[in-house]
Amino acid sequence: MQDQNPAQAWSGRFNEPVAELVKRYTASVEFDRRLAECDIQGSLAHALMLNAVGILNADDLSAIQRGMAQILAEVRNDQFVWSLDAEDVHLNIEKRLTSLVGDAGKRLHTARSRNDQVATDVRLWLRAEIDALVALVKNLQGALLDLAEQHADTVMPGFTHLQVAQPVAFGHHLMAYYEMLKRDGERLQDCRKRVNRLPLGAAALAGTSYPIDREMVARELGFDGVCENSLDAVSDRDFAIEFTASAALVMTHLSRLSEELILWMSPRFGFIDIADRFCTGSSIMPQKKNPDVPELVRGKTGRINGHLVALLTLMKSQPLAYNKDNQEDKEPLFDTVDTLNATLRIYADMIGGITVNKDAMRQAAFQGYATATDLADYLVKKGLPFRDAHEAVARAVRHAESRKCDLSELPLDELRQFSPLIEADIFAVLTLEGSLNSRNHIGGTAPEQVRKAIHKARQALGK
Repeated sequence: MQDQNPAQAWSGRFNEPVAELVKRYTASVEFDRRLAECDIQGSLAHALMLNAVGILNADDLSAIQRGMAQILAEVRNDQFVWSLDAEDVHLNIEKRLTSLVGDAGKRLHTARSRNDQVATDVRLWLRAEIDALVALVKNLQGALLDLAEQHADTVMPGFTHLQVAQPVAFGHHLMAYYEMLKRDGERLQDCRKRVNRLPLGAAALAGTSYPIDREMVARELGFDGVCENSLDAVSDRDFAIEFTASAALVMTHLSRLSEELILWMSPRFGFIDIADRFCTGSSIMPQKKNPDVPELVRGKTGRINGHLVALLTLMKSQPLAYNKDNQEDKEPLFDTVDTLNATLRIYADMIGGITVNKDAMRQAAFQGYATATDLADYLVKKGLPFRDAHEAVARAVRHAESRKCDLSELPLDELRQFSPLIEADIFAVLTLEGSLNSRNHIGGTAPEQVRKAIHKARQALGK
């Protein structure tokens, strides 16, 4: 049986026990217990260091290692008994360790505080989560590449102000989101560098009088270095805020794509269909197929943005060093990781289940005089100043509107009313394919460039 002694680790200072309501209000074990494996990992590294510098003898180290192995197994097998009386993950594990190995468990906390301990635990946990998220971002990028490659020359209307602007390849449109996710992955990896610094050894706020070796602990735990100032080490939550900001950007990008998927799936567009497994129906309207997943991604983006604001607000008026306020960093951080992880997983699968209506996209590209700019460029290449070309084409568009036809459907003699520079070769310029192929440069929408971009992206991803 585990020792369930209700006495707090710090209770010797007080004349009365903590009120039950206060105990429940201040306890964090219900949510910080997910740090248990990281807490054990950090404690084992700390114990090794204490032994190396002569603070902890070999027998105590062996006992701690043995006890921690049992606790780790209990945690992984969901057999660990969590106690509200022990407040948090750290004291729960310490009490269990002491019940298993006696005084050796009591010696483990030498030269550290829960302040630097929790900061270490969170950084260890977040580092691993970032690694997993970066892999998920790459997986989603791969799904976008697969779909983009299938549609490198599928014509669709490009929009500005949600008005038809110019023809683009659907693959080119998808590659814009690949680029957003590329930046997201880079931000997460860059954030990881600042996560991966060791706070342990800062103790409560001022360091410790024991002859510790912080660099040894950093090496043991795979940190790139140590936090250089003890006050900052225990109170810093920049890394959590920076991560949440990066996560908010990922979700913002996916929310933008979600909005487009929702629009494109609407019968008013009819560009795509999302596989049934990502949709639901209506309890009253039997014909409905609702794009629930992208709608929820839009909604959950607000949730992550809220977590970012919560963390910024949490830290905005805290004096140095550690304050109990910082207990409130974990739930928004944990939920941000969980939400982003689930979103990236489902999104990659959903992208793979999209079917494209090429004909609907093509017909939509004929609306709104999408090749008008191509006509203006044609006239400029013939020697007409761009502003004059712009004016001539605007008048041609107005004339086509009155005829209820596309520019390409106007007879040559009518087009020449707007500029004598127009010749019979204009009709090749006014085709959708001609418009796409003319933009054959890095970053352009020509199918050749789209395929080059996809090839380059696959090399970068190793896919």
